[in-house]
Amino acid sequence: MAYLVPSEFVTKMVDAGESKVYMSTRDTVIRAYMAGAILALAAVFAVTINVQTGQPLLGAVLFPVGFCMLYLLGFDLLTGVFVLSPLAWIDKRPGVTIGGVLRNWGLVFVGNFAGALTVAVLMSVIFTYGFSTEPNAVGQAIGHIGESRTLGYAKYGAAGMLTLFVRGMLCNWMVSTGVVGAMISTTVSGKVIAMWMPIMVFFYMTFEHSVVNMFLFPSGLLLGGHFSIMDYLIWNEIPTVLGNLVGGMAFTGLTLYTTHVKTAPKRVLA
Repeated sequence: MAYLVPSEFVTKMVDAGESKVYMSTRDTVIRAYMAGAILALAAVFAVTINVQTGQPLLGAVLFPVGFCMLYLLGFDLLTGVFVLSPLAWIDKRPGVTIGGVLRNWGLVFVGNFAGALTVAVLMSVIFTYGFSTEPNAVGQAIGHIGESRTLGYAKYGAAGMLTLFVRGMLCNWMVSTGVVGAMISTTVSGKVIAMWMPIMVFFYMTFEHSVVNMFLFPSGLLLGGHFSIMDYLIWNEIPTVLGNLVGGMAFTGLTLYTTHVKTAPKRVLA
């Protein structure tokens, strides 16, 4: 496995962030759309495994196939650009502005949501035979996920909101570590192994991922989950997005950049 030292792959992170800020609107949206769709299919895959086997660990072990596929194909998740794009601005790359970073985030959000929503509709058709029957076991499980992870937080009020936000932070600590992991190696096998580990952790620990939730909660609404669109936005998506942003930047982006790009002076021994 060809391994890059931290000073090399963190520089690649900054380069990647710069390229994403400069990317055209068309390419940004297409890549984000496909990332949202592939990650949504991986979420269906994992929930199906959980329902059919009763073994959540098995679903978590296999869920990272979606993340690996979308990354190797060059597609973009909101959780990834939350970390990479700002680094180019922090590093004062020429022409990179905070407006450009926000534009990148906005376009990726829209693309991810559109891709995840497309898969939500298509899978809801499958789960209900074109909305002609009640959802099958997997569809019912997805509906219950939507209820427990909106109303389940809401019943605790501010404490529930804090819990949701922290779960979003911890999620993107792991997911952004997976993004970085793909830059650690120059071989496909090395990239996959490095990505697989933190993604498995986040999924098994049921941390809150904004893009996965773009699939789960619209699916839950389509499949008869007893919660509203406002419940989804206020008691999941918005706090999750903010938690993902803070966690990815604080635990991954800024820590790696600070100690591997902007390193402190060496100690002088007396």
